[in-house]
Amino acid sequence: MRRSLTVLLVLSLTCVGMTACTPHKKTFGEKVQDTLDPPQGPAEKVGRSVDRATGN
Repeated sequence: MRRSLTVLLVLSLTCVGMTACTPHKKTFGEKVQDTLDPPQGPAEKVGRSVDRATGN
């Protein structure tokens, strides 16, 4: 019982933290880059999104 309450508490705190995040809106240049040179797989897609989120 105690373990399930702990899991529920952790999940609720995680969800509250995630609701504060806003999705990144692509600029015109990012849309053009994704159209002309689309990411080749999930690793490159994640890498691009991390680069855009950090401003690199």
